Amino acid sequence: MVSTTSLLDFFLETRNYSETLCKPLKTEDYVVQPIVDVSPPKWHLGHTTWFFEDFILKKHKPGYQEYNKQYAFVFNSYYESMGARVVRTDRGNLSRPTVDEIYAYRKYVTAELRELLSDSDTISSELEKLVEIGIHHEKQHQELLLTDIKYILGNNPLLPAYAESYQENTADQENTQWISIEEGVYEIGHQGEGFCYDNELSRHKVYLHDFKISSSLVSNAEYLQFIEAGGYEDALLWHSEGWAWVNENQIKAPQYWHLEDGEWMNYTLAGYKKLNLETPVTHISYYEAFAYAQWRGLRLPTEFEWEVAQEHFNWGQRWEWTESAYLPYPGYEKEPGALGEYNGKFMVSQKTLRGGSTATSPNHTRATYRNFFHPHLRWQFTGIRLAE
Repeated sequence: MVSTTSLLDFFLETRNYSETLCKPLKTEDYVVQPIVDVSPPKWHLGHTTWFFEDFILKKHKPGYQEYNKQYAFVFNSYYESMGARVVRTDRGNLSRPTVDEIYAYRKYVTAELRELLSDSDTISSELEKLVEIGIHHEKQHQELLLTDIKYILGNNPLLPAYAESYQENTADQENTQWISIEEGVYEIGHQGEGFCYDNELSRHKVYLHDFKISSSLVSNAEYLQFIEAGGYEDALLWHSEGWAWVNENQIKAPQYWHLEDGEWMNYTLAGYKKLNLETPVTHISYYEAFAYAQWRGLRLPTEFEWEVAQEHFNWGQRWEWTESAYLPYPGYEKEPGALGEYNGKFMVSQKTLRGGSTATSPNHTRATYRNFFHPHLRWQFTGIRLAE
């Protein structure tokens, strides 16, 4: 068990960071929902608070008084077993509760949990586990906050900056090398005492053939060559679903790229800028990642190849598409009760991503972390690492 002080500090640090991320926003920014996949910033702030209230305070703090009985309906996301909720597409219609009211809700719940965690005698192993899950759940939403804010502002006709000082690229691209991994049986999945999600378990063996994997991510310059070579017009490079997606949506470049007077521009959280050719390409779908790899005569790595090889390269700038379907590991067991809905029910029709991104919160990702999205989604900071 972690110490009472360190768990409380981790909780308070996480709660504060969510609000720090929102400081550059104007009140009008908090309520916008341009598409179903993007939630309004104030909804994220309320939802992460509801999680602590409903999963922890109501059950583990004697005499706890629920802040507002309507908030569970407003801020439940997808937990069927936790009751009725606002339809996801309607989150942008929530002009009430106001931003001020949501911050007051956060303050109340944070104070109540601070009180609960200040007494070491009340912290059972079950409570500690729930608080840890709640903390990492909020960290997941911090990354979603940034990506959703970018979509909201990046689809505003004025293309306003979130923060002119924000750096989306935290490291320079290294010279590409091909890392060779020998065939053999390798162990995959989380081990040790540290936190992990249930989808990272159980640890198991996989057999891998010889393969090579790139030490660096595909750059904007490399991806631009694919565009200029007609990659978006060549049906032979694409899955059938991907080709239909390209044509139905008139996709011609990564999200946030704009061709203006013959020059490629890119919307970033720091504003609208000339495309930086040296940085890793981002905001692409699995369909695009696959087509690009086909064009290069290469492929995407499986998530198991990625995990075995990751100690040989730097990662964390982009969530990296893999060729693996998001499926349960052998021996996988869902968490009991409502927390069983956290990961398990999404193990269908999605691809696994590995690593982390420039928007990932501190102390959140690890080599065994499994993210997952539908193949067409690209509003997240997604990139490409090639294998052969």
